[in-house]
Amino acid sequence: MSQRNSLSDEDIALFRESLDGVRPLPDDNRAERASRRPPPRARFRRADEEAVKEASLAGDWEELPETGEVLQYARPGVRRDVLRRLRRGRIPVRDELDLHGLNWRDARLCVAYFLAECQARDIRCVRLIHGKGLRSGNNGPVIKTRLNSYLQKRSDVIAFCSARQNDGGTGAMYVLVGGG
Repeated sequence: MSQRNSLSDEDIALFRESLDGVRPLPDDNRAERASRRPPPRARFRRADEEAVKEASLAGDWEELPETGEVLQYARPGVRRDVLRRLRRGRIPVRDELDLHGLNWRDARLCVAYFLAECQARDIRCVRLIHGKGLRSGNNGPVIKTRLNSYLQKRSDVIAFCSARQNDGGTGAMYVLVGGG
């Protein structure tokens, strides 16, 4: 006896009525694409290095370029050599989080959870891969811009800066995590 024959016409009509307005989700294979993503790499290495050099010579550790791509922040009281070591990749990165493909709401939740986990596991230096916002159109890099502001407000973030070229350049950042 087939499954169809065991259901009454009334049951079938009720089922179809309950599905009214339901649309199938698009099959975008997001998980499959994420597993094939190449490692991040910088596109404009020389320009990024110059921007980092200029920012380091400026000595304004708490101010960020208004429209520049290089991010840099340190809480008041953080020694210059700590930020210099972070920028140069001299502090070992113990974990990373890739935010590609997420909207800001989801990215912020992932970052909050990730940083809390890092604190619990006593991980002090991490890499956040936010991308360069190449698909953001005229709005610029949404995740990168909002992440810059969000991390400065978190009490558990000591400092952060754009990553070295071989770690993602201006599409990623190193973050020093401390006690919150």
